[in-house]
Amino acid sequence: MRLSANQVRTIQQTADRVLGPGAQVTLFGSTAIDERKGGDIDLLFEIAAAVPNRAKALCRLHGALTMALGDRKIDILLKDANTPPAPVFEIAMRTGVLQ
Repeated sequence: MRLSANQVRTIQQTADRVLGPGAQVTLFGSTAIDERKGGDIDLLFEIAAAVPNRAKALCRLHGALTMALGDRKIDILLKDANTPPAPVFEIAMRTGVLQ
């Protein structure tokens, strides 16, 4: 995994602040693999409850992470109680690193 302990802590704290305690974060994509290259951060946020306004939650997550981690490309997936199954979530969970 090519994130520092401080970056991982910042991501989890941001998830807790925006989505509430208990949000699970998975890092996937090239940043999750030490031997790979690539500068973007791919994150899957999972929460058991339904998120009433997904667009607002995604904007808040992205903005807070950009402010905390700097100007890096960040891709965010959000899976809540109302999210239907999709291959992208399965791939992220299977190949990612749980934070």
